[in-house]
Amino acid sequence: MGLIAVADDQLATIVTTLEMRERPRPRPLPDSPLRLVLWNRPDPAKYRALFARVGAPWLWFSRLAMDDAALTAIIHDPGIAVFAATDARGIEVGFLELDHRHANTCEIGYFGLVPELAGAGHGRWLMAHALMRAWTPGVTRVWVHTCTLDHPSALNFYRAQGFTATGRTIETFPDPRVLGLLPLDAAPQIPLLASRR
Repeated sequence: MGLIAVADDQLATIVTTLEMRERPRPRPLPDSPLRLVLWNRPDPAKYRALFARVGAPWLWFSRLAMDDAALTAIIHDPGIAVFAATDARGIEVGFLELDHRHANTCEIGYFGLVPELAGAGHGRWLMAHALMRAWTPGVTRVWVHTCTLDHPSALNFYRAQGFTATGRTIETFPDPRVLGLLPLDAAPQIPLLASRR
């Protein structure tokens, strides 16, 4: 067993892929004051703003690094469905993206709520909505991935919802804080080893 060095301006994470091969049995929708709103062909700036609000604490950055044309090609694709969870005032506090572009499969590409809502049961509510929309006719596999940079409870949450882990990989990438894609104070639980260049 050995350790592999990671450059100061890079991050490394273990990515776990999880899947469901059967539609879960119907169960009551968990209570929540939130609403789920379909964003049909969302504006890239609005999309990025919510993506960053939900994902910055976990260093989500992939969609922030894309130019408008590349991002729009994805989020306006008819196989992609983007939803915002909104509170009673209509403020976006959660994010769900479903990818039906591959036959018989739905990927829960992005799933999350702003950190202030963690631990209040809203995640179960959002996942119930995600699964209702993921299991469209013909779908035989719904899958999701999480990593060691995500919320510490993410992996156990997905398992509790009925997903089974099917694989692990190691991913390395430039620290998005060093690149200027996220603020330097994003994700303080993850040490910043290199300063912005």
